[in-house]
Amino acid sequence: MTIVRSLALLVLVAALGGGALALAYGTRDGLLVAALFLITGTPVLGLSHLLVRRRDRVGSLSRQFQVVIGVAVGLVLLAVGVVAALMFFSAHDAFVLALLLAFAGALAAYSATLVARAVMEDIESVRDGVIAVGEGDRDLRIETGADDELAELASSANRMIEQLSEAESRCGASQDARRQLIAAVSHDLRTPLSSLQLLSDAISDGLVDSETRRSYLQQMSVQVRSLSSLVEDLFELSRLEAGDIDWSLQQVQMGDLVEETVEAMRAQADSRGVLVSSDIPDDLVPARANPEKLQRVLFNLIQNAIRHTPADGSVTVRAESNEHHVEVEVADTGGGIDEHEQERVFEPFFRGEQNGSRSRKGAGLGLTICRAIVEAHGGRIWLAPSTEGARVRFSLPRATGAS
Repeated sequence: MTIVRSLALLVLVAALGGGALALAYGTRDGLLVAALFLITGTPVLGLSHLLVRRRDRVGSLSRQFQVVIGVAVGLVLLAVGVVAALMFFSAHDAFVLALLLAFAGALAAYSATLVARAVMEDIESVRDGVIAVGEGDRDLRIETGADDELAELASSANRMIEQLSEAESRCGASQDARRQLIAAVSHDLRTPLSSLQLLSDAISDGLVDSETRRSYLQQMSVQVRSLSSLVEDLFELSRLEAGDIDWSLQQVQMGDLVEETVEAMRAQADSRGVLVSSDIPDDLVPARANPEKLQRVLFNLIQNAIRHTPADGSVTVRAESNEHHVEVEVADTGGGIDEHEQERVFEPFFRGEQNGSRSRKGAGLGLTICRAIVEAHGGRIWLAPSTEGARVRFSLPRATGAS
């Protein structure tokens, strides 16, 4: 509150007080009391505003309260003396009134000290908590002794501590994931690079005949394609995770897209003795998606299912729709995924245990890219319960206006 507003409030109070006394005892007494209110109140308000500006020179909170009460009581006692002289109070009455005012002022100062002490304890609790957080403590909880503004401040500080702890946990998990990713990329690059180095050294040294050289060149071509595929997958994954997406979304007839993808994968499935088929209802509604990216998801899932399905097994692609989403499922009759590995199948470079039921072939980025693409479309992907093989399901938003 500014000093102008404080003075305006004082004038209002003086007018009300003087008017009340004027009605009871006459205009002269009313004007005198109003003038005394203004004469004694103005310096009190002035000193109070000065104290607010110079709080750093006064000291503790309790001392600030005491100074304000002392100034107010002192000036009121002075006013009592003036009133007694001008209005002909008896000395006895003036002394009793002054003594009562002094006693009230002392009680007010002591009470203010007690309240200030309790307030200071809460302030120190918040201060010590903030210092502890700055030193790395994330398990503390700041408590206060009252349900007031300081309690709200402590509650806000506690929420800040929780959010800071969660952010640090996420950051730590991100750092661990980054280290694991770097280690996995280094491992996946080292093997083909070492093989390429050995093959190129053998050719350049002229230690092999022409037929062996052709064989080595074919092997080098395979390794180069493998490296190129890995680099492309890493580049696409990094763009997806960074949100660098400029796809155009449109209505996609899921039935046609599934049939087209299944037909494209049929030759690969036949070469492994695996039956691949689709089960699409006639009333399947369109999804809102990018057809090329969505087909990439289907290719990855079907190829992964074929790779993990033994001969005479089958892979089936199903789809269904509801009020809000279109769901697609790729199910195989392979060995399934161990329960303790199911939460990690969408992690980068995760390929299961060496002796697990799923093969370790591939870079381990296929399902990770599928998840990133599906989530970029506003959908989700998960493993559905299965008694035989594995069932991977993903959902996409329905196209607007689809019926």
